[in-house]
Amino acid sequence: MNSATQTLRPQIDRARRAWRGSPLPGFLAWWGGELRALLPVRWQAFFSGGNVWCLLRHEEGQWHVRRSGQVSTSPPWSDALDASAQQAMLSTAVAGVDRQDLRLALCLPHDAVLRRRLLLPEAARDNLRQIGAFEMDRQTPFRTDQVYYDLRELPGPAPAGRIAAELVAAPRSAVDAKLEHLRNAGIAIDAVDLCDGDVRLGVNLLPPEMARVHRDPRRRLNLGLAAAAVCLLLFCLGQWLHNRQEALAAMQAQVEDMRGDAQKIGELRKQLEDSSGAAGFLARRKTESIAVVDVLQDLTTRIPDDTWLERFTVDSSGRIGIQGQSAKAASLIDALQGSKLITGANFQGVIQRDPATNKERFFMDAELHNPTSAKPAASSSAGAAR
Repeated sequence: MNSATQTLRPQIDRARRAWRGSPLPGFLAWWGGELRALLPVRWQAFFSGGNVWCLLRHEEGQWHVRRSGQVSTSPPWSDALDASAQQAMLSTAVAGVDRQDLRLALCLPHDAVLRRRLLLPEAARDNLRQIGAFEMDRQTPFRTDQVYYDLRELPGPAPAGRIAAELVAAPRSAVDAKLEHLRNAGIAIDAVDLCDGDVRLGVNLLPPEMARVHRDPRRRLNLGLAAAAVCLLLFCLGQWLHNRQEALAAMQAQVEDMRGDAQKIGELRKQLEDSSGAAGFLARRKTESIAVVDVLQDLTTRIPDDTWLERFTVDSSGRIGIQGQSAKAASLIDALQGSKLITGANFQGVIQRDPATNKERFFMDAELHNPTSAKPAASSSAGAAR
């Protein structure tokens, strides 16, 4: 194990614990089992990959092997057999298990192991093995160099801010002899554990440096398949995006064609409105506007005889400008109050007396009375009265 692996090992162990503690492994196992059950029987064994743990026990000079989760055991063999015979017996016991998936665990008897339950802070969850080495002197009569040990987190409730853990330790003297015998027989194991019924307890007393290194030849195939799946997914996404872009371009072209047709229709409608409006423009102008001659006649009858006008203007918006001289200019506002053609009469600027004529010079601003605007106002007031 190199230094880089040792540096990353806490992070890797933390990620493994987080993965195992999440509901995803159970869900994926259930989902995979349901999908595998739909396959033909011949294919189900091919897709049933994964680690298969076989438990190896030594009792009264006999070796017993059984698959984890199964009650039945294989025929035992004596540890007095030579290495080739023991390997043959082991191969017979694990027949049907793929060698790449086979994992062997040496199960120790319960009376050969010391177990202690601990309450630890939650921060210790990421360094359980180091905490186990620290707690060894306090919880057991052994030192760390005298035992094989492991510390596992226990399921179930715990006090707030604490986790329940179990320290499992076995004297090296009781384990080394079995490890040495298996090593001489050419049998490599992956873990040293205890049997909890017909399954493993879930600890590994074997130090990491003594664990067997597995080289999985299917990893390259799995990585290739994963890369191919990612490429296919990217291709599908790219094809979907391309199709959407083509559909969008077709819709934009259709909208542009419809917009051009709408513009042509709008231009034709405008030409029709202009031609129809021009025909009645003069008639409407004549009926809606007030003749200037009528305004002059009304103004002539209302102003007194001692008043004359020097300038009279009417613009297109109906504004009237009146400039002239009068013996009493202030009375002109009252004179124009009753006019039906002129409204809003008001002086602009200051009234000044002309020394040459001894009359008051004035400039008055007014508006033409528009009968068309008076009708909506009258109708609205009548509706409000109702």
